Amino acid sequence: MKRWIGAASVALMALTAMPAQAADKVVLMLNWYVYGEHAPFYYGKAKGIYAAEGIDLEIQEGRGSAATTQAVAAKTADFGYVDVPTMMRAAIKGAPVVATGVLLQTSPMSAMGFVDKNIRKPEDIKGKTVAITPADSMTQIWPLFLKKTGLKESDFQTVAGDGQTKLNAVINGQADLLLGYVMDQSMKIKDATGKDVYPIKFADYGINMVSSGIIANADYVKANADLVRRFMSATTKAVEAAEKEPKAAAQSILDANPKGGKIDTLTQGFELTIPLYRTADTKSKRPFQVTDQNMTETVNLLVEYGGLDAKAKDNPKAFYTNDYLPKSGS
Repeated sequence: MKRWIGAASVALMALTAMPAQAADKVVLMLNWYVYGEHAPFYYGKAKGIYAAEGIDLEIQEGRGSAATTQAVAAKTADFGYVDVPTMMRAAIKGAPVVATGVLLQTSPMSAMGFVDKNIRKPEDIKGKTVAITPADSMTQIWPLFLKKTGLKESDFQTVAGDGQTKLNAVINGQADLLLGYVMDQSMKIKDATGKDVYPIKFADYGINMVSSGIIANADYVKANADLVRRFMSATTKAVEAAEKEPKAAAQSILDANPKGGKIDTLTQGFELTIPLYRTADTKSKRPFQVTDQNMTETVNLLVEYGGLDAKAKDNPKAFYTNDYLPKSGS
């Protein structure tokens, strides 16, 4: 009996001395400097959702979707959170990238101005000045918005500049509106002025296209299928948790990055993002479950208006996969 107890004790000590399996280090690069839209990633990390899937997540800010896409293609980042149409333009030119989940399935593009300007519908844009950034994604789709709403270029004036110049034009009164994302530029303007803006959303006028999603290197996905599944499972759960606690999710940004903004506008920006997660076809589904129809419509619009090579229409499914997403209820 003593020998048995001794042997058991040795075995127990050996087991307790064994190191725990190390979590997989994963780098997620964002599309831009942090703002409210990014809350789920920080919340998922703070709540241990990624750790529960065996993932040690590092979140890096980005400098634009094109730059993040390049980093993922070069495998200097494991995953990227980017504008999916931007990723498509890179992929059609040979970049080995694919979307493993499309989160924003309704476009955040809009024309926005201060609430007190009372510009609430396309007709109100007539006679106004619109600030644009030439060649950016919104300016490329702008002609389609004009076509859908019956507006003509001669109905308004435009001023052009980079992203900050565009913001300054509205803030300083040189322009009545700018083209921007409903949860991004609107919050930057409010942070700077304390004043609310009203967005005229492109999606409300029949422009159906996706926006941001998770991308990865196609070879990385094939070589790390289990890790990709765990990452997408954790990210799906993080989004669902953040949806239920928007302010706490926004606070997690500031906890990780105290200079990441103001709690009120981070919260509001995230709350404006949540309705973009689903379309009428995916309203009962978990996040990231994009439909083939939505992606095909997006490709068709980008070919016609967004400068995407026409050969993209041959196989829209080459740009995305839902295969690594968790099943309903899992």
